[in-house]
Amino acid sequence: MSNAGAIEKKTEELLLPIVGGMGFELVDVEYVKEAGNWYLRVYIDKPGGVSIDDCVAVSRAFDPVLDKEDYISDVYTFEVSSPGLNRPLKKEKDFIRAKGKDVFVRTYQKREGQKEFIGTLEEFDAGSVTVTLQESGEKIVFAKKEIAQIRMADVI
Repeated sequence: MSNAGAIEKKTEELLLPIVGGMGFELVDVEYVKEAGNWYLRVYIDKPGGVSIDDCVAVSRAFDPVLDKEDYISDVYTFEVSSPGLNRPLKKEKDFIRAKGKDVFVRTYQKREGQKEFIGTLEEFDAGSVTVTLQESGEKIVFAKKEIAQIRMADVI
C-alpha cells in the first residue's frame, strides 16, 4: 500500500522549482487509485490558461526527475493538466483567488434539506467558509470539516 500523502508531498517539493522556473503555478498534486490503477496527477496554471504543449513541456521536464528519484514503488501513470475552470479549492491561495467569486459547495450531510449549494465566497479561515447563496442571498458559514467538496462554480 502506498503512502499517497508522502508521495504527493515529495512530488510537490521536486516539481515546484521546475514548474516555477518554466513560468507556471503548481496548483495541485494528487496520487490516486482509480479502477485499480495508480495515477500521479499534476495540475498547473498560468495567466491565460495552459495549453497541451505546456502540459507536455512540464511532463518532459519532470520525467527525468521521476526516473532519477524513483520514490514511487507502484506502477502508475503520470499526467500533467490544467485544473480547469471549476477547479477545487484546497489551499489558502485557492481560497484567496476565489474570494468574491461563485463557488459550489457539497456537504457530507444534508443542511437545510440539501447537500449542494452555489454562492459567492465571502470569507474563509482555517476552519470555516462563508458563502452568500445565489438563490436566497442568505449567508451560510460552513465548517470545513462538513465540506465534502468546494470548487469554483461552473462557468455558464
